[in-house]
Amino acid sequence: MRVQEFTLSCEEKIKLQNLEKFDDNWRIRERAKSLLLLATGLTCKQIAEQLGINFRTVSFTRKYWNEEKFSSLPDRPRPGAPLKITEDEQANILTWVQAEPLSSQQVLAKHLGAGGTAVHVNTIVNLLRKNEFVWKRTRHSLKKRDETAFRQAQTDIALLRGKADAGEIVLAYLDEAGFSAIHPNRSAWTKICFQHLIPAIRGKRLNVLAAMMSTGELESTQFTGSMTSEILIEFLDEVCSKYTISITFILDNASMHRSKKVSKHMIELEKKGIKLYFLPPYSPELNRIEKLWQQMKYVWMSAKCRTLEMLDADVGYILENFGQNFNLKF
Repeated sequence: MRVQEFTLSCEEKIKLQNLEKFDDNWRIRERAKSLLLLATGLTCKQIAEQLGINFRTVSFTRKYWNEEKFSSLPDRPRPGAPLKITEDEQANILTWVQAEPLSSQQVLAKHLGAGGTAVHVNTIVNLLRKNEFVWKRTRHSLKKRDETAFRQAQTDIALLRGKADAGEIVLAYLDEAGFSAIHPNRSAWTKICFQHLIPAIRGKRLNVLAAMMSTGELESTQFTGSMTSEILIEFLDEVCSKYTISITFILDNASMHRSKKVSKHMIELEKKGIKLYFLPPYSPELNRIEKLWQQMKYVWMSAKCRTLEMLDADVGYILENFGQNFNLKF
């Protein structure tokens, strides 16, 4: 059977890549992914098998895209049963969740405590989603990022990734992280009325500076003590000595990254094609290596207290075996 030709412009690809990675709605992310795969020449059946969805879902995504482009990605209005709670009750719920951080169960308890209609917690969830509320982490500071700068950075990084895929440059996601002898608390299967205990024996912290390279390698160095500009400069020199192609490092605006010593050293490195791309403030999700730290601390490392020697060995083992025993999917 002849495969139906499907093409995307460069601008459409970049915008769809951004939607696939960063949109809050999983359906939009899935549809953007399907369209990007269609543009590679895969059939609807192949994409459905790869994404674990129905063949007709991919087919309709393609059909509506050809008709409406980006307007086809959000869900269309759907008929459904009316909410069982009154308009006044809905207004009260929306006022409560704007005034203070509440979970769905807490909202339901507050609703019932005020004499509201008895409903399932999913009714509360559906009401909040309908009114553009999302489940997200609270913050200790309400400083907000510049959305224009954030979107521009998304576009810039997409273009850099394109150059890296074409072999024109190497793209490196750089960041540092600290590891403590006291393992972060996390959830675990526990017998009722019992509690898992992880001893909290304080000791020196282990710091790691690493760069996740677009070539698949992970460059890293481990040390105790504070992160400094000197450590960063030495690390950049060591990484750059291993590559014969231009490298662009993506990193945040930490003071040691922006120091006069680093700026002065970069004058020489830039002659060799080495560049630093600084992310806008409050944009950690644009640095792919952040996911590495999260996986190491909360998934790959077992929950136990460690001496500094044990910590150094466990962290080193993961870093050395990244890409073999330990992998990330984006």
